[in-house]
Amino acid sequence: MQKAIVIGAGIAGIATSIRLAVKGYEVHVYEGNSYPGGKLTSIDVGNFRFDAGPSLFTLPNLVNELFDLCGESSVDYFNYDKKDVICNYFWNDGFQYSMPSNIKAIAKSISNSFNLDENEILKYLNKSKEKYELTNSIFIEKSLHKFSTYFSFDTLKALLQSFKLDLFRSLHETNKKVFNNEKVTQLFDRFATYNGSSPYKTSGIMSMIPHLEMGMGTYFPRGGMKSISASIFELAKRQGVHFHFDTMVDEIIVSDGRAIGVRIGKNMINSDLIVSNMDIFSTYHKLLPYINHPNRILNQERSSSALIFYWGIKGIHPELDLHNILFSNDYEGEFDYIFEKKDIHQDPTVYINISSKCNITDAPDNCENWFVMINTPGDFGQDWDELIAIAKKNIINKIRNVLKVDLESIIVEERILDPRLIASTTKSHLGSLYGTSSNNRYSAFYRHPNFSREIKNLYFVGGSVHPGGGIPLCLNSAKIVSNLI
Repeated sequence: MQKAIVIGAGIAGIATSIRLAVKGYEVHVYEGNSYPGGKLTSIDVGNFRFDAGPSLFTLPNLVNELFDLCGESSVDYFNYDKKDVICNYFWNDGFQYSMPSNIKAIAKSISNSFNLDENEILKYLNKSKEKYELTNSIFIEKSLHKFSTYFSFDTLKALLQSFKLDLFRSLHETNKKVFNNEKVTQLFDRFATYNGSSPYKTSGIMSMIPHLEMGMGTYFPRGGMKSISASIFELAKRQGVHFHFDTMVDEIIVSDGRAIGVRIGKNMINSDLIVSNMDIFSTYHKLLPYINHPNRILNQERSSSALIFYWGIKGIHPELDLHNILFSNDYEGEFDYIFEKKDIHQDPTVYINISSKCNITDAPDNCENWFVMINTPGDFGQDWDELIAIAKKNIINKIRNVLKVDLESIIVEERILDPRLIASTTKSHLGSLYGTSSNNRYSAFYRHPNFSREIKNLYFVGGSVHPGGGIPLCLNSAKIVSNLI
């Protein structure tokens, strides 16, 4: 039996281990932390449970597919519910909007709430779907770094209709052209943050992302987001995958241009192939110090990071749902601070996730668990203690002014996650959430491929390589690697 080693038990690493086990490999996964899931884990703060990382769940079929692959029914181990409300939006002037969960209802509600043409909104949402369907099989499901990808009917079709993709406009320019309303433009601009980018720089092709939420639906996994990684972790173990936690790989061993194993301390462990689920920058700099590095790729601008407050809150707040966004009054200025000034704007956009709205056991009676996040620059050596103190004050003031909630008096528990901790616990370079940003309009082609051109039997999965960050893309990276192997 051939042996495979996977470095890192993030969701992409676990999914890869399952796919390789099904192929007949003896799979060993080495993880430096004491738990599986990478960013997709949970924490307890007092009597409150929080999903620690990703909080949005779309495309559940990608999880179900792993169970199908193993001949199991996902409903026996993993269940989820579709949300009737996608998100509640709030602006500083007191305006509020709650988005329903299907395209026709969305078009109607935006038209009624913002006095816009319903047909124009529906046209935009249908174009979002069309862009997704034109590009999904090329940019997301296959390697962009293999010639075979470009010799297909799907590629020819996409090339012939590339004028529909808004490749040469920014996402903001694309949205502003359609919506004659600053609030609605801002609402659709926010989808740039789904891969840690700026809507004023990233390509208009990113206007396909709304289709994932609005056309295909948002979901909540029963038991919380952690149940995604927990369920496939147990699935992997049932397939015979061996997990080694609290075990840091120190080096990928290369001989005659071929990856032949790993070094852990003084121990050399042989393997027929290696898959790294570690951040690609860290993979090269920590595990492959003796080979030439692809510095042009590794030195690209990184995605945004995050500052997260896990707050246990007294009281129930019916104006809020699972997903809530309080927008900045100066959206362009906020992104300028993140990517140019490497600082936090005084009026940041605030995301509040409250999983206890769906999973009541996540908080004690008459309480809620508020996951409060703002986008930030990565860790470039800023004085984070000072930045956190200022940001906390500004966030609390914003919530007081917009939601009319005196937050300071009802916070009963607190824990903080900042870019320094994200970098140290997940080995993400500079604490970036999605590897490289998509601020370059050709960024999809500049992401590191899922295989090494220089070293045989060495592959890469996860949010820092093709096709990108976020749960669906990480699961697709595992599928791409499995197909390459």
